[in-house]
Amino acid sequence: MALWKESVKIPATETPEATDLARPSIQETKPEAQTPVQPALRPTPTPTPGKPKTESLIAPDITIEGKIEGEGHVRIAGNFKGDVNVRGDLTIEPGARVTGSVRAEKVTIAGELTGNIESAAHVELQQSGALTGDLKAGSLSVAAGSRMRGQAEFGWDDAKDSNSAHKTSGHNGTIS
Repeated sequence: MALWKESVKIPATETPEATDLARPSIQETKPEAQTPVQPALRPTPTPTPGKPKTESLIAPDITIEGKIEGEGHVRIAGNFKGDVNVRGDLTIEPGARVTGSVRAEKVTIAGELTGNIESAAHVELQQSGALTGDLKAGSLSVAAGSRMRGQAEFGWDDAKDSNSAHKTSGHNGTIS
């Protein structure tokens, strides 16, 4: 069977076979066999402004030990032992336990965190939340009934105040 891109009018007296013989200069074209395209492995894309980040969940009945790094939000409802370093939000649900250092844009603690929050734009310590460790954040919200044992440093812009002597040290909060 011949395939042409332009339509050919066949007179009523000719058959399709006679038309094929009458045009020897036109070559038959066969469709090329399509090979399936394999998806290429791509590196993690850089986030685009305005694009919502995905959220990963560690369910309540799961215990994981390791390291969490990457883009997006992380919600922990189970137990996690290790460091968390995400360019997104970290939420520790009521009843959840996290042991390790944390770096995230926003940290919400409704469960228990044993470890330091090394860098966060905002930390929210909810009523059922408990933090055992030091905290360094741009801002801090503390609900009545929450618990914290450690040092808190918030509201300071390190780039501007790195030479400033307005930092607290020691357990009694003395100013040096």
